Amino acid sequence: MDQENVTATLIVAAPAEKVFAVLADPTSHAAIDGTGWVQEPADRAPLTEAGQVFRMDMYHARHPEGDYQVANKVQVFDPPRAISWLTGQEKEDGQLEFGGWFWRYDLAPLGPSETEVTLTYDWSAVPPPVRERIQFPPFDPEHLTNSLHHLADLVSGR
Repeated sequence: MDQENVTATLIVAAPAEKVFAVLADPTSHAAIDGTGWVQEPADRAPLTEAGQVFRMDMYHARHPEGDYQVANKVQVFDPPRAISWLTGQEKEDGQLEFGGWFWRYDLAPLGPSETEVTLTYDWSAVPPPVRERIQFPPFDPEHLTNSLHHLADLVSGR
């Protein structure tokens, strides 16, 4: 695959502010995730600014440890238009290390009760040594569409 990102777009029947509030709440991320890898948030505080770090417990059968934790650093925080985060891990010395991929949600209000949501997974900054260990994207691109449908269900109360 020459492309270094995948995207999906869905129109959600909710105002952008409501959609953004759900995305800025780490306690909703497991319900949004289309792969089933995201488990519980280790940090439950709402996201409020760029630079904020939040950790999520994860599970993946092909991960060397099965259960693991990621540290996410908010890159973009522009309510109610965009939110994104880099995903990495905390090393033994407490330093955060990011692999070069990020998640981004762009919200475009289409009126008072509809929002076009675009989800992007981008791995363009992943260095070659990481690319040798991980195939990108590490999931079926349909995951993004599944995640957007889960988000739509959450904001509509389904």
